Amino acid sequence: MALHHLLSCMTVTTILLWRGCHSQQPAGISSRILGGEDAAPGKWPWHAVVVTYGPYGYNQCGGSLITEQWVLTAAQCLPSTSYNTVVYLGRYNQSDLSPNEVTRKVEDIVCHSQRPYYSSYYYYSTNENDICLLKLSEPVDFTEYIHPISLASEDSTFYNGTSSWVTGFGFDDNYRFPNILQEVNVPILGNNECRCYFGNHYYNYYYWFPQITENVTCTWPKYGWKGPCYGDQGEPLMVYSESGWVQIGITSYSNCYGPSVYTRVSQYEKWINDTVTGTPPDFVTFTSPETDSDLNFTCPTSPPTTIPTFVPDTFTTPEGPPTPEGPPAPEGPSDSFSFLLSLEGTLFGSSENLTHFTHFTSLCVIAVLLHLFV
Repeated sequence: MALHHLLSCMTVTTILLWRGCHSQQPAGISSRILGGEDAAPGKWPWHAVVVTYGPYGYNQCGGSLITEQWVLTAAQCLPSTSYNTVVYLGRYNQSDLSPNEVTRKVEDIVCHSQRPYYSSYYYYSTNENDICLLKLSEPVDFTEYIHPISLASEDSTFYNGTSSWVTGFGFDDNYRFPNILQEVNVPILGNNECRCYFGNHYYNYYYWFPQITENVTCTWPKYGWKGPCYGDQGEPLMVYSESGWVQIGITSYSNCYGPSVYTRVSQYEKWINDTVTGTPPDFVTFTSPETDSDLNFTCPTSPPTTIPTFVPDTFTTPEGPPTPEGPPAPEGPSDSFSFLLSLEGTLFGSSENLTHFTHFTSLCVIAVLLHLFV
């Protein structure tokens, strides 16, 4: 009888341990900046890597150079303006630093006065005005690899289906941060149709659904997973015109498998011009070649397919940028700060915790059964 109980205990333990190991496997769905590919060196010379060193590690976002001393990014990338923030320009490979790179400390951070704020961990009161400007400690010299991008002016139009591009170092196919800068082509999704997918603005434990207003724009190819993913916040959304590349959005929201939402740059032309000192940014009018098929779009009677929520099983720490001069980055958990903000305080804060918890549970089962039956 004791042998029977012991075998039962071992069976239960084996099942629990197997489930713990299984929890660490990738889900197997492509998520590389969703359908992206390696960008060529120097193709996106305005691309900026914005790194904020906080109390739990560091948070990495994207940004764009708009003048020789100002970078545009998302407000959610800067949970506190008191943290040590550094900008890397001309970066193409995270693990193989190039002589074409330039590093600048951030001298001043100016966020919109009605920016999103944290109500609890990763929760936001709203996604409205998700925009910040970073003043670099020193101007940068323009080169083949470092150059500003033009911004869309107030009277620009971006109709449904307009071809656009987004870049970033966010999650790749294996839920890892790629070393090489990624790029992907995505179509604009009209706000009326985009609003159908999100419905009422609300919060969930792991994510928040944004409000689709005139201050944002959306992208989604609908067929095939393409677009930004975790780690791509702050990245520029761009279109190509006769005058060259124009930034129309700032990556604000993406759950990786549904419509992505961006701060609409054209709505903030006055705010940007009033904030930037020195050389003003270049604003140009972009007129969408398509007709506005979204103008009279109404949501279907049956709601669109539910947007799947992406919560990865494993987190892989990216190749981190070097600690800037000055105070060293505080020690903390190895996971990126942004993900700690989203998952901190939960039992399943990471797959490692889940596995440790499962193993601990297994040992408890063994101890209890041996105590009762041996």
